[in-house]
Amino acid sequence: MNTSNARITGPVEYRLGDGPKCRIPRGPVEIQQTPQDVTISWEAGDTHQNAALPQSEFRRYLNEKAIVLTQ
Repeated sequence: MNTSNARITGPVEYRLGDGPKCRIPRGPVEIQQTPQDVTISWEAGDTHQNAALPQSEFRRYLNEKAIVLTQ
């Protein structure tokens, strides 16, 4: 598994189960990649949140610069 840091700079959405889409807040996140998907983790107040995206959606957000990888 490959782990890196990134920043959410634009709208990035994920689906909670079968429910509606939710938006990941702008700011710093941690990215964990596997060949199949990407898990994005972030802090929301006192809680730790995460969302899984397919690699194709993750690449689209990178191309749109809604997710920017950082060092």
